[in-house]
Amino acid sequence: MSGELFITGAGVSASSGIPTFRGNDGFWTVGSKNYTPQEMATRIMYENNPADFLLWYFKRFASYRDVKPNTVHYWLANKQLITQNIDGLDGRAGNKNYISIHGRLDKVVLYQNEMDVQSPFDANWNEIDLSLNPNDEELKKNLLDKFKINLNNYNILSPKLGLSLKPYVLLFDEIYTDLYRMSEAEEWMNNADKIIFMGTSFSVNITSIALRTAIANGIEVEIVDPEPIKLNYNKVRYYEMTAEEYCNMRKSG
Repeated sequence: MSGELFITGAGVSASSGIPTFRGNDGFWTVGSKNYTPQEMATRIMYENNPADFLLWYFKRFASYRDVKPNTVHYWLANKQLITQNIDGLDGRAGNKNYISIHGRLDKVVLYQNEMDVQSPFDANWNEIDLSLNPNDEELKKNLLDKFKINLNNYNILSPKLGLSLKPYVLLFDEIYTDLYRMSEAEEWMNNADKIIFMGTSFSVNITSIALRTAIANGIEVEIVDPEPIKLNYNKVRYYEMTAEEYCNMRKSG
């Protein structure tokens, strides 16, 4: 497959009402009572403190579970796309084969070894009834039941391999694997004629990988950002605008 490859970040979903994860209002700036986000969003926390992990995770999902795709998502629906966003909005907008390289909030997987390949399935978050306004302890119990996490032989809550569920989200202490379609993403990058970065900084690993691939292969790059980072590469074109402005420009052009 060749042609244009789009790589998107949180800026694309901002106009849908989802805060950028690293911005001043972002989810990665808000931890729990005792832990930073970088400590909470880890496999180690899930394995050793699953109740607090799931409560923290669910609250961040539940706050925008009904958010709708915006015009950028719909414009990208028929494009070759790798997104860092875990909101699932590109799927709701109709993109059938995009790569959600960091996972999706509306999916879960079995708790297995990181390198095991499996197919994510629907999270069915509506199974968690919020209509009665459960307190945190009740919500923890419901989440532990949903994720099939019970006491182990040492009377400690712990997920069990091959039985318990895990959010389909790449955590801070996990690596890119084919669970997140990494090999396919690298193939798309290598075969692209142009890579277009929209609404993302280069502080995330996947954007750095894509940029290195572009430079190594002499691939043209476009950066769509109101305040783009200037790159030391002679095949870059900058569009100092929002993703929505860029899409409107492409539509009219």
